[in-house]
Amino acid sequence: MEWIVLLVLGLAAGTLGSLVGLGGGIIIVPALLFLSDFLPSSVTPQDAVGTSLFVLIFTGLSSTLAYMKYKRVDYKSGWILFIGSGPGSLAGAWVSRTFTDDSFSIWFGLFMIAMAFVLMLKGRTAPAASAKGGRGITGVYIDPAGKKFEYSYHPAAGILTAFAVGFLGGLFGIGGGALMVPVMVLLFLFPPHVAVGTSMFIIFLSSVTSSGIHAFMGHVEWLYALALIPGAYAGGKLGAYINNRLESKTIIILLRVVLVIIGIRLVYQGLV
Repeated sequence: MEWIVLLVLGLAAGTLGSLVGLGGGIIIVPALLFLSDFLPSSVTPQDAVGTSLFVLIFTGLSSTLAYMKYKRVDYKSGWILFIGSGPGSLAGAWVSRTFTDDSFSIWFGLFMIAMAFVLMLKGRTAPAASAKGGRGITGVYIDPAGKKFEYSYHPAAGILTAFAVGFLGGLFGIGGGALMVPVMVLLFLFPPHVAVGTSMFIIFLSSVTSSGIHAFMGHVEWLYALALIPGAYAGGKLGAYINNRLESKTIIILLRVVLVIIGIRLVYQGLV
């Protein structure tokens, strides 16, 4: 029964993660901790993070391949931002060793609540139709309605920001997408669809590096990962399919509510 639960969990996390560019780790990590007592072997915070990051490799790969088909991946920006997020994710994975069960619950809960407010800001702030006068990396995207978006950012600012995002992703096992998408939309004026597709590409690259160090430290529950991967891979494609056809505002609102509820519960669990 527990394996079916993990399969469904992987599908749900992969679908929601791919739909809004979060990767799905922000769902897998607290779920594994919550289910720890019902699984054959208990899951520590480090195990939850390492297992989540390994699963995110397949979610990121699946959704990236799907977004490539829809031409919503900015490869150049993805590699530039990975220059920062890659080392950041390694640093975060190394620092995650210092967490105890209680401190992890508190900090992860507060982080999830903060991400809910970031998503609220993302939902209320419409990106500019064009970003003129910027120097550095530029891009152009024409959405299905024929609306043209121009965006630009300085590579140094992008790399520094991506390092911070990657650090948090490696620290909490979420892949960094929970921060990367709002940052790309609000600061760099990426069109939301391109931000989501490019974020999943970065999550794929960052998860490969950060999960490697977690695997080296023995922080991956391989049986649980194997149970999560099929659903996460299918969910990555399903989320991209839905993203290409539906508005994501309703999903983002629901996700904010879920993040706040789970965040409050984790903080309470850590304190009590």
